[in-house]
Amino acid sequence: MKNSLLLTLVLFLFISCTKDPDNDNDTFLSGNGIFLLNEGNFMGGNGSISFYSYDSLKIFNDLFAGINGRPLGDVPNSLAMTGERIYVVVNNSGKIEVIDKNNLESVATISKLKAPRNIGIISSSKAYVTSLYSDSITVLDLANNSVSGYINIKKTSEAIAVIRNRAYVSNWVGGNKIFVLDTDNNKVIDSVEVAMEPESLVIDKDKNLWVLCNGGWKREYSAELISVNTSTNEIARRLVFPDRNSSPSCLQIDGSGSTLYFLSSGIFKLKTDASAIPLTPFIPQGGRYFYKLGINPVNGDIVTTDAADFQQNGQLLIYKNNGELSVSAKAEIIPGMMIFRLNDDFSK
Repeated sequence: MKNSLLLTLVLFLFISCTKDPDNDNDTFLSGNGIFLLNEGNFMGGNGSISFYSYDSLKIFNDLFAGINGRPLGDVPNSLAMTGERIYVVVNNSGKIEVIDKNNLESVATISKLKAPRNIGIISSSKAYVTSLYSDSITVLDLANNSVSGYINIKKTSEAIAVIRNRAYVSNWVGGNKIFVLDTDNNKVIDSVEVAMEPESLVIDKDKNLWVLCNGGWKREYSAELISVNTSTNEIARRLVFPDRNSSPSCLQIDGSGSTLYFLSSGIFKLKTDASAIPLTPFIPQGGRYFYKLGINPVNGDIVTTDAADFQQNGQLLIYKNNGELSVSAKAEIIPGMMIFRLNDDFSK
Protein backbone atom coordinates (compact mmCIF):
# COMPACT_ATOMS: atom_id res chain seq x y z
CA MET A 1 0.00 0.00 0.00
CA LYS A 2 2.81 2.37 0.91
CA ASN A 3 4.58 1.59 -2.37
CA SER A 4 1.41 2.35 -4.37
CA LEU A 5 0.93 5.68 -2.62
CA LEU A 6 4.58 6.57 -3.15
CA LEU A 7 4.38 5.73 -6.87
CA THR A 8 1.22 7.80 -7.25
CA LEU A 9 2.86 10.77 -5.52
CA VAL A 10 5.97 10.53 -7.75
CA LEU A 11 3.85 10.41 -10.92
CA PHE A 12 1.80 13.40 -9.75
CA LEU A 13 4.91 15.45 -9.03
CA PHE A 14 6.45 14.48 -12.39
CA ILE A 15 3.37 15.55 -14.33
CA SER A 16 3.05 18.76 -12.32
CA CYS A 17 6.69 19.72 -12.91
CA THR A 18 6.78 18.92 -16.62
CA LYS A 19 3.52 20.55 -17.61
CA ASP A 20 4.51 24.20 -17.30
CA PRO A 21 2.05 26.61 -18.96
CA ASP A 22 4.75 29.28 -19.07
CA ASN A 23 6.71 27.05 -21.47
CA ASP A 24 3.84 26.45 -23.87
CA ASN A 25 5.40 27.87 -27.03
CA ASP A 26 2.07 28.45 -28.79
CA THR A 27 0.96 30.54 -25.80
CA PHE A 28 3.74 33.04 -25.17
CA LEU A 29 5.49 33.16 -28.57
CA SER A 30 2.27 34.13 -30.35
CA GLY A 31 1.73 37.06 -28.00
CA ASN A 32 3.22 40.54 -27.83
CA GLY A 33 6.91 40.79 -27.14
CA ILE A 34 10.50 41.15 -28.25
CA PHE A 35 12.60 38.53 -30.03
CA LEU A 36 16.19 38.98 -28.86
CA LEU A 37 19.36 37.50 -30.33
CA ASN A 38 22.13 36.53 -27.93
CA GLU A 39 25.38 36.41 -29.90
CA GLY A 40 27.26 34.09 -27.57
CA ASN A 41 31.04 33.79 -27.57
CA PHE A 42 32.94 33.99 -30.86
CA MET A 43 33.75 30.43 -31.99
CA GLY A 44 31.72 29.14 -29.06
CA GLY A 45 28.66 28.19 -31.10
CA ASN A 46 26.44 29.22 -28.20
CA GLY A 47 24.28 31.88 -29.82
CA SER A 48 20.63 31.77 -28.84
CA ILE A 49 17.19 33.39 -29.04
CA SER A 50 15.23 34.89 -26.15
CA PHE A 51 11.69 36.23 -26.09
CA TYR A 52 10.50 38.92 -23.70
CA SER A 53 6.73 38.71 -23.31
CA TYR A 54 4.86 41.98 -22.85
CA ASP A 55 1.87 39.87 -21.82
CA SER A 56 3.45 37.92 -18.94
CA LEU A 57 6.33 40.39 -18.29
CA LYS A 58 8.77 37.47 -18.38
CA ILE A 59 11.80 36.60 -20.48
CA PHE A 60 12.24 33.11 -21.96
CA ASN A 61 15.80 32.11 -22.87
CA ASP A 62 17.56 29.51 -25.05
CA LEU A 63 14.45 28.93 -27.12
CA PHE A 64 15.84 27.80 -30.48
CA ALA A 65 17.89 24.94 -29.03
CA GLY A 66 15.14 23.93 -26.63
CA ILE A 67 12.55 23.77 -29.40
CA ASN A 68 14.65 22.38 -32.26
CA GLY A 69 17.08 20.16 -30.37
CA ARG A 70 20.20 21.75 -31.87
CA PRO A 71 22.19 24.96 -31.31
CA LEU A 72 21.41 28.12 -33.26
CA GLY A 73 25.05 28.60 -34.27
CA ASP A 74 28.07 30.85 -33.97
CA VAL A 75 27.32 34.57 -33.57
CA PRO A 76 23.75 35.30 -34.69
CA ASN A 77 24.08 38.91 -35.83
CA SER A 78 20.67 40.12 -37.01
CA LEU A 79 17.11 39.10 -37.73
CA ALA A 80 14.07 40.19 -39.70
CA MET A 81 10.44 39.15 -39.68
CA THR A 82 7.95 39.06 -42.52
CA GLY A 83 4.70 37.14 -42.83
CA GLU A 84 4.93 34.02 -40.67
CA ARG A 85 8.71 33.74 -40.83
CA ILE A 86 11.72 35.05 -38.92
CA TYR A 87 15.07 35.09 -40.71
CA VAL A 88 18.07 34.84 -38.37
CA VAL A 89 21.45 35.76 -39.87
CA VAL A 90 24.19 33.70 -38.19
CA ASN A 91 27.42 35.43 -39.13
CA ASN A 92 30.28 33.09 -38.27
CA SER A 93 28.28 29.97 -39.16
CA GLY A 94 27.64 31.40 -42.64
CA LYS A 95 23.93 30.67 -42.67
CA ILE A 96 20.40 31.97 -42.23
CA GLU A 97 17.95 30.05 -40.07
CA VAL A 98 14.35 30.35 -41.25
CA ILE A 99 11.94 29.78 -38.38
CA ASP A 100 8.21 30.00 -37.70
CA LYS A 101 7.48 33.16 -35.74
CA ASN A 102 4.69 31.51 -33.72
CA ASN A 103 6.64 28.56 -32.30
CA LEU A 104 10.29 29.06 -33.39
CA GLU A 105 10.35 25.69 -35.12
CA SER A 106 12.90 25.44 -37.92
CA VAL A 107 11.50 25.75 -41.43
CA ALA A 108 14.76 25.75 -43.44
CA THR A 109 18.46 26.59 -43.25
CA ILE A 110 20.09 28.63 -46.00
CA SER A 111 23.77 27.73 -45.77
CA LYS A 112 27.15 28.33 -47.44
CA LEU A 113 26.90 32.13 -47.14
CA LYS A 114 30.07 34.20 -46.74
CA ALA A 115 30.08 36.08 -43.43
CA PRO A 116 26.44 37.28 -43.69
CA ARG A 117 25.64 40.36 -41.58
CA ASN A 118 22.20 41.90 -42.14
CA ILE A 119 19.08 41.10 -44.12
CA GLY A 120 16.73 43.48 -45.92
CA ILE A 121 13.26 42.23 -46.87
CA ILE A 122 12.50 43.42 -50.40
CA SER A 123 9.14 41.67 -50.88
CA SER A 124 7.30 38.57 -49.74
CA SER A 125 9.49 36.55 -52.11
CA LYS A 126 12.85 38.34 -52.05
CA ALA A 127 15.50 39.52 -49.60
CA TYR A 128 19.05 40.91 -49.76
CA VAL A 129 21.85 39.84 -47.41
CA THR A 130 24.98 41.90 -46.74
CA SER A 131 28.43 40.44 -46.09
CA LEU A 132 31.48 41.33 -44.04
CA TYR A 133 33.88 39.64 -46.47
CA SER A 134 32.15 39.20 -49.84
CA ASP A 135 32.06 41.93 -52.50
CA SER A 136 28.53 40.89 -53.43
CA ILE A 137 25.05 41.19 -51.99
CA THR A 138 23.31 37.80 -51.82
CA VAL A 139 19.79 37.66 -53.26
CA LEU A 140 17.43 35.23 -51.53
CA ASP A 141 14.35 33.53 -52.93
CA LEU A 142 12.08 33.49 -49.86
CA ALA A 143 9.54 31.21 -51.53
CA ASN A 144 12.12 28.44 -51.84
CA ASN A 145 14.48 29.52 -49.03
CA SER A 146 17.43 29.49 -51.39
CA VAL A 147 20.05 31.75 -52.95
CA SER A 148 18.81 33.06 -56.30
CA GLY A 149 21.69 35.35 -57.27
CA TYR A 150 24.27 37.97 -56.38
CA ILE A 151 24.76 41.71 -56.91
CA ASN A 152 28.44 42.64 -57.19
CA ILE A 153 29.04 45.99 -55.48
CA LYS A 154 32.85 45.49 -55.44
CA LYS A 155 32.90 46.29 -51.73
CA THR A 156 31.95 44.56 -48.50
CA SER A 157 28.63 45.56 -46.97
CA GLU A 158 26.95 46.02 -43.61
CA ALA A 159 23.68 47.90 -43.02
CA ILE A 160 20.71 47.84 -45.38
CA ALA A 161 17.53 49.94 -45.64
CA VAL A 162 14.73 49.43 -48.15
CA ILE A 163 12.34 52.06 -49.50
CA ARG A 164 10.09 51.89 -52.56
CA ASN A 165 12.02 49.87 -55.19
CA ARG A 166 15.42 50.86 -53.83
CA ALA A 167 17.79 49.28 -51.32
CA TYR A 168 20.53 51.33 -49.68
CA VAL A 169 23.59 49.36 -48.56
CA SER A 170 26.56 50.66 -46.58
CA ASN A 171 30.23 49.84 -47.10
CA TRP A 172 31.28 49.84 -43.47
CA VAL A 173 34.82 48.62 -42.67
CA GLY A 174 37.20 51.23 -44.09
CA GLY A 175 34.50 52.52 -46.42
CA ASN A 176 32.58 55.76 -46.91
CA LYS A 177 29.86 54.95 -49.43
CA ILE A 178 26.23 53.99 -49.63
CA PHE A 179 25.31 51.92 -52.68
CA VAL A 180 21.87 52.32 -54.24
CA LEU A 181 20.34 49.13 -55.65
CA ASP A 182 17.38 48.81 -58.01
CA THR A 183 15.39 46.00 -56.41
CA ASP A 184 13.34 45.35 -59.53
CA ASN A 185 16.41 44.49 -61.58
CA ASN A 186 18.93 43.59 -58.83
CA LYS A 187 21.46 46.15 -60.05
CA VAL A 188 23.63 48.92 -58.63
CA ILE A 189 22.36 52.20 -60.03
CA ASP A 190 24.08 54.84 -57.90
CA SER A 191 26.29 55.50 -54.88
CA VAL A 192 26.54 58.27 -52.30
CA GLU A 193 29.80 59.27 -50.62
CA VAL A 194 29.02 59.98 -46.99
CA ALA A 195 31.61 59.86 -44.15
CA MET A 196 33.96 57.23 -42.77
CA GLU A 197 32.45 53.85 -41.90
CA PRO A 198 28.66 54.13 -42.29
CA GLU A 199 27.48 51.73 -39.59
CA SER A 200 23.68 51.86 -39.51
CA LEU A 201 20.76 53.20 -41.56
CA VAL A 202 17.12 54.20 -41.00
CA ILE A 203 14.36 55.84 -43.06
CA ASP A 204 12.40 58.78 -41.60
CA LYS A 205 8.81 59.96 -42.09
CA ASP A 206 9.82 62.13 -45.05
CA LYS A 207 11.49 59.16 -46.75
CA ASN A 208 14.96 60.50 -46.09
CA LEU A 209 17.75 58.02 -45.41
CA TRP A 210 19.74 58.66 -42.22
CA VAL A 211 23.29 57.31 -42.08
CA LEU A 212 25.31 56.98 -38.88
CA CYS A 213 29.04 57.06 -39.67
CA ASN A 214 31.30 56.18 -36.75
CA GLY A 215 34.44 57.86 -38.09
CA GLY A 216 36.64 54.76 -38.26
CA TRP A 217 38.01 52.59 -35.46
CA LYS A 218 41.23 54.64 -35.20
CA ARG A 219 39.15 57.84 -34.83
CA GLU A 220 41.00 59.54 -37.70
CA TYR A 221 37.75 61.29 -38.60
CA SER A 222 34.82 62.70 -36.68
CA ALA A 223 31.66 60.64 -36.56
CA GLU A 224 28.75 62.09 -38.54
CA LEU A 225 24.99 61.71 -38.80
CA ILE A 226 23.98 62.32 -42.41
CA SER A 227 20.61 62.69 -44.12
CA VAL A 228 20.24 61.63 -47.76
CA ASN A 229 17.32 62.62 -49.98
CA THR A 230 16.17 59.30 -51.47
CA SER A 231 14.53 61.01 -54.45
CA THR A 232 17.81 62.58 -55.62
CA ASN A 233 20.37 60.49 -53.68
CA GLU A 234 22.03 63.72 -52.60
CA ILE A 235 23.14 64.65 -49.09
CA ALA A 236 20.61 66.97 -47.47
CA ARG A 237 22.19 67.50 -44.02
CA ARG A 238 25.37 66.67 -42.07
CA LEU A 239 25.58 66.70 -38.29
CA VAL A 240 29.17 66.32 -37.06
CA PHE A 241 29.88 64.88 -33.61
CA PRO A 242 31.73 67.45 -31.50
CA ASP A 243 34.04 64.90 -29.85
CA ARG A 244 36.48 63.10 -32.18
CA ASN A 245 36.56 60.17 -29.74
CA SER A 246 32.82 59.52 -30.11
CA SER A 247 32.05 56.06 -31.48
CA PRO A 248 28.28 56.04 -32.07
CA SER A 249 26.42 52.92 -33.18
CA CYS A 250 23.04 51.29 -33.71
CA LEU A 251 20.99 54.14 -35.20
CA GLN A 252 17.24 53.62 -34.67
CA ILE A 253 14.07 55.63 -35.27
CA ASP A 254 10.71 55.74 -33.49
CA GLY A 255 7.36 54.64 -34.91
CA SER A 256 6.46 58.15 -36.09
CA GLY A 257 9.70 58.42 -38.06
CA SER A 258 10.53 61.74 -36.43
CA THR A 259 12.93 60.93 -33.57
CA LEU A 260 16.36 59.33 -33.92
CA TYR A 261 18.18 57.30 -31.27
CA PHE A 262 21.71 55.90 -31.13
CA LEU A 263 24.27 54.56 -28.67
CA SER A 264 27.46 56.36 -27.63
CA SER A 265 28.33 55.54 -24.00
CA GLY A 266 24.66 56.18 -23.32
CA ILE A 267 21.44 56.52 -25.31
CA PHE A 268 21.12 59.70 -27.34
CA LYS A 269 17.89 61.10 -28.73
CA LEU A 270 17.24 63.87 -31.26
CA LYS A 271 14.52 65.02 -33.62
CA THR A 272 15.09 64.64 -37.35
CA ASP A 273 15.00 68.45 -37.66
CA ALA A 274 17.66 68.98 -34.96
CA SER A 275 20.47 71.36 -35.84
CA ALA A 276 23.20 69.64 -33.82
CA ILE A 277 24.17 66.43 -32.02
CA PRO A 278 23.20 66.55 -28.31
CA LEU A 279 26.13 67.00 -25.94
CA THR A 280 24.76 64.69 -23.23
CA PRO A 281 22.89 61.37 -23.42
CA PHE A 282 19.16 61.14 -22.86
CA ILE A 283 19.83 57.98 -20.81
CA PRO A 284 23.30 57.75 -19.23
CA GLN A 285 25.05 54.41 -19.44
CA GLY A 286 26.24 54.47 -15.85
CA GLY A 287 27.96 51.24 -14.91
CA ARG A 288 26.37 49.26 -17.74
CA TYR A 289 27.64 48.49 -21.25
CA PHE A 290 24.86 49.39 -23.69
CA TYR A 291 25.40 47.19 -26.75
CA LYS A 292 22.33 47.19 -29.02
CA LEU A 293 19.19 49.29 -29.25
CA GLY A 294 15.58 49.08 -30.44
CA ILE A 295 12.53 51.36 -30.25
CA ASN A 296 9.04 49.97 -29.76
CA PRO A 297 7.15 51.46 -32.74
CA VAL A 298 3.81 51.62 -30.86
CA ASN A 299 4.50 52.94 -27.35
CA GLY A 300 8.02 54.36 -27.79
CA ASP A 301 9.71 52.02 -25.30
CA ILE A 302 13.49 52.39 -25.53
CA VAL A 303 14.94 48.88 -25.43
CA THR A 304 18.66 48.27 -25.03
CA THR A 305 20.94 45.45 -24.01
CA ASP A 306 23.71 45.36 -21.44
CA ALA A 307 26.50 43.07 -22.64
CA ALA A 308 28.22 43.17 -19.21
CA ASP A 309 31.76 41.82 -19.69
CA PHE A 310 30.93 39.92 -22.92
CA GLN A 311 31.47 36.64 -21.05
CA GLN A 312 28.65 36.29 -18.55
CA ASN A 313 24.92 36.60 -19.19
CA GLY A 314 23.76 40.10 -20.06
CA GLN A 315 20.46 41.91 -19.61
CA LEU A 316 17.54 43.23 -21.60
CA LEU A 317 16.61 46.72 -20.39
CA ILE A 318 13.37 48.52 -21.21
CA TYR A 319 13.03 52.25 -20.56
CA LYS A 320 9.80 54.19 -20.93
CA ASN A 321 9.88 56.96 -23.51
CA ASN A 322 10.49 59.45 -20.70
CA GLY A 323 13.75 57.66 -19.86
CA GLU A 324 12.53 55.79 -16.77
CA LEU A 325 13.79 52.20 -16.41
CA SER A 326 10.81 49.84 -16.25
CA VAL A 327 12.23 46.37 -16.96
CA SER A 328 15.54 44.64 -16.27
CA ALA A 329 15.51 41.01 -17.42
CA LYS A 330 18.33 38.47 -17.45
CA ALA A 331 19.17 37.40 -21.01
CA GLU A 332 22.11 35.29 -22.19
CA ILE A 333 25.68 35.91 -23.39
CA ILE A 334 26.05 39.16 -25.39
CA PRO A 335 22.39 40.06 -25.95
CA GLY A 336 22.24 41.89 -29.27
CA MET A 337 19.78 42.75 -32.01
CA MET A 338 16.03 42.55 -31.52
CA ILE A 339 12.72 42.81 -33.34
CA PHE A 340 9.25 43.53 -31.95
CA ARG A 341 6.23 41.30 -32.30
CA LEU A 342 3.18 43.49 -31.63
CA ASN A 343 -0.28 42.18 -32.41
CA ASP A 344 -3.39 44.28 -32.94
CA ASP A 345 -4.23 43.87 -29.26
CA PHE A 346 -1.01 45.51 -28.06
CA SER A 347 -1.79 48.51 -25.93
CA LYS A 348 0.28 51.63 -25.50
